[in-house]
Amino acid sequence: MQNNLLENERIDDLQRNGYRIIQNPEKFCFGMDAVLLSGFANVKQQEKALDLGTGTGIIPILLKAKTKGAHFTGLEIQKESADMARRSVVLNGLEKDIEIVTGDIKDASELFGASSFDIITTNPPYMIGQHGLQNGNEAKTIARHEILCDLEDILREGSRLLREHGRFYMVHRPFRLAEILSKMCAYRIEPKRMRLVYPYADKEPNMVLIEGLKGGKPRMTVEKPLIVYQEPGVYTDEIYEIYGY
Repeated sequence: MQNNLLENERIDDLQRNGYRIIQNPEKFCFGMDAVLLSGFANVKQQEKALDLGTGTGIIPILLKAKTKGAHFTGLEIQKESADMARRSVVLNGLEKDIEIVTGDIKDASELFGASSFDIITTNPPYMIGQHGLQNGNEAKTIARHEILCDLEDILREGSRLLREHGRFYMVHRPFRLAEILSKMCAYRIEPKRMRLVYPYADKEPNMVLIEGLKGGKPRMTVEKPLIVYQEPGVYTDEIYEIYGY
């Protein structure tokens, strides 16, 4: 596989089940948000999961390592990222467990069919249009900014793709929380569980993990805060546990 790496690509050890992933730091590498989402999502035995905007396939690969789900699919619009994801699937011998599909989130329900998944996960672009600093690298800009899809697209298609009482898992930014919760309800994805992520105990949260239930009844549990660092450069025990160290 080493000889099949393209320019600027590398293979990183995921510290889980011996799995590895192909990444290109010149394009985009997965971050902590993807790892935390994989630890927050609950995929049960015999369930089928779809990751919307899978990038290089990090979430399906980690969910395969951490859960007993029956099958995992990743949908990615950027061809280079989807190609890296497929090669990572092969690298780990997971061709029977994970499928990577190249396509547009806006067309997801047409690609896969309505009510075809038990679980939807997504680590979507956080920034609205021109909001925030844009990177000159197109792949990174698409991953971070709502250029090719937005929150509405993700929730609309997620609702269509989920079977009744299927579960939706997303990591996002707290500054958009009011919009996220209202739009989830509008698409019949009832917010059921939420956890805020804080870089340090005395800082403001910079991530939010949310679970929704399609067709669920109104009642949401707010879990205890997840603190990332106990001091600069030193993760908390819970973060080490999520990473599998």
